[in-house]
Amino acid sequence: MWRRRRRDGPVPGLRTGRVTRTAALARSGARVGAMVASTGARQVFASAERRTELKVELQMRSAAEVTATLGNLKGALMKLGQMASYLDEGLPAPMREALAQLQTDSPPMAPELAAQVIEAELGGHPLEVFAEWDPVPIASASIGQVHRAITHDGEAVAVKVQYPGVAEAITSDLGTAGLLFGSFRYAFPGFDPEPLVAELKLRLVEELDYANEAANQQEFVDSYRDHPFISVPGVRLDLSSRKVLTTELVTGARFDEVLGWPDAERDLAAECLFRYVFRGLYGFQAFNADPHPGNYLFHAGGKVTFLDYGLVRRFTDHEIELFVGMVRAIVFERDPARCRAAIERTGLLRPGAPLSDKDVADYFGHFYELVREDRPFTFTPQYASDNVRHTFDPSSPIAPYATVPASFVFIQRINLGLYAILGSLRATANWRRIAEELWPFVLGPPSTPMGHAEAEWLATRR
Repeated sequence: MWRRRRRDGPVPGLRTGRVTRTAALARSGARVGAMVASTGARQVFASAERRTELKVELQMRSAAEVTATLGNLKGALMKLGQMASYLDEGLPAPMREALAQLQTDSPPMAPELAAQVIEAELGGHPLEVFAEWDPVPIASASIGQVHRAITHDGEAVAVKVQYPGVAEAITSDLGTAGLLFGSFRYAFPGFDPEPLVAELKLRLVEELDYANEAANQQEFVDSYRDHPFISVPGVRLDLSSRKVLTTELVTGARFDEVLGWPDAERDLAAECLFRYVFRGLYGFQAFNADPHPGNYLFHAGGKVTFLDYGLVRRFTDHEIELFVGMVRAIVFERDPARCRAAIERTGLLRPGAPLSDKDVADYFGHFYELVREDRPFTFTPQYASDNVRHTFDPSSPIAPYATVPASFVFIQRINLGLYAILGSLRATANWRRIAEELWPFVLGPPSTPMGHAEAEWLATRR
């Protein structure tokens, strides 16, 4: 059942200039600093028990401050907060929990602003364009917010309305992206930020065009039509534009609810997510590159509805060949020299770096632990966090010679995001056998009931 989300107050307009947005972050940092100083003073004469209470209180207040700032700023900065909330379990629990609110809920814009966007884009007030319109959004995120409506032909729809000024806000954020990622060179001397920044700019600018998102989503609707457990909401192109996207309304359980489901149901949901990621990558050579829990609606029996197709990355045959070559070398051949050669071909490692083949194979092989052996493997939050830290470990002997080519910018985000989600689900499966069904150089037989259902579906599409 649709429910109205609480409103923390409308966003009358976004702060879009780089100086203004930077100043907002600075003010937030100053407020957190003042909280730290105040708490420190109060702890001086406090008992041990009271010091613990003050520390927890500080964490909660600091988390709320950071979350409120990012939620109101929207744009790329809010996306950063969303990613931080589920990628690293090393964050203090209050910070993770507060940032998790950004996955599905943040302060919405005033109803009048949403109505103005509808009128400008679709030619009429929402109550004219739609038979029914709920001015209170059911979800609000980094670029737009979603309203429930009924069309004049009786269909229940979700209408995503872009925040006025968010394009300028993202442009401001991306203007400082080079400085942000350029600082990574201090930790990773071999890191070249230019391909990463260029890829981020290209994809985030694409995400601002809802007409592009509508085309992306329709492509996935067609690709997964009648699939037994993967669902993509249909698109109403007649009620969509560059700043308004209208799709079929779907209800389902959110991620935080699924965390309390029985083990078997969580495992089925996880298997669906895993198959969706790698079926898209190897089967369709395209993937929704924004994998965070707020983009999924869960249903019993492992069925998942996938939302938000603003950020889609398509891969060339050559890129897929490079990915496949690396997987084959690391998982099957396990010859350190071949592993290194495959990794160098992808551009992840500078050729000729003064490293042993074994060190290279061990470093990159860490990411494939779940599929290296034919056995059940349980994801944990710790395993997911270890992968994040392993990726960004400046003390690694690999760090001075590693970089991230453009084709891997979103592959890294997809993999780390998937691992984080499966870690939260504490999902168990024989991922090796499932992967062998999906790897194009194996195309193994179905290994689970979901695999059998998908094989039957694939047979109808040949």
